[in-house]
Amino acid sequence: MTEQLRFADSGEAADLAAFLGRLVHYDRAAAVRLQAQAGGGALAVFGRPASFEVLAIRTVRLAVPVPRPLDVTVSAGELLESVDEATAGAAVPGPVTGPPWTGVLPPRGGWRQLPGLPGPEEVRAAVAACVAEFRARDEALPPQHRTRSERDRIGREIWSRTLGDTELPLRAVHAAQSLGFLRPIRSAVPSGGAPASGAPEPVALLASGGWLRLRTPYGSIAMRRPGGNGGLGALQVRPV
Repeated sequence: MTEQLRFADSGEAADLAAFLGRLVHYDRAAAVRLQAQAGGGALAVFGRPASFEVLAIRTVRLAVPVPRPLDVTVSAGELLESVDEATAGAAVPGPVTGPPWTGVLPPRGGWRQLPGLPGPEEVRAAVAACVAEFRARDEALPPQHRTRSERDRIGREIWSRTLGDTELPLRAVHAAQSLGFLRPIRSAVPSGGAPASGAPEPVALLASGGWLRLRTPYGSIAMRRPGGNGGLGALQVRPV
């Protein structure tokens, strides 16, 4: 029997559809891992945007808790097609053989906040500056050097830099920006429980074991810490 999901409202469905659409934009064969606790009020959706080397986590509030634990890897495209914003619902597609990342998720707990993260505007400005630098350096390449390998080398050099006084590589911030996680807060409370306009934006850098996590009101980006061993387990299903 197909599992049916009932989201808290149409906004939750729209935000989930936008997230899935961005994943599919980068990889038409993208998969996502879904987790929800029996009787819980949230669905955690894990994805790996192609080329960013990070995990993206989007939490969706449920109007009707799932009757049994849900933990399945499905096609992002098929899930996107099933999302109905009008009814704020979706059908869970059949499981697929998950890529390796689906078996190595961030740890369940032990997260602590790290200092040194710039403010939201500075974070967005850092991404914009790096994008501008990449374009300028790419345009400056002579025709004989304008190859995929050379562009990849420039990209690795730029996006491996760290953000401010933190150890977070800028590629994680770029992923957050590309997935819509760093957009300004709307005046109304968005999905994920963000505060009203005028309140501080709860963007934070967290660490647990060998993992880093950039948390925003719209979702999180998680990645192994540089030089760390990472961790196994599943991220706790709760509003981001």
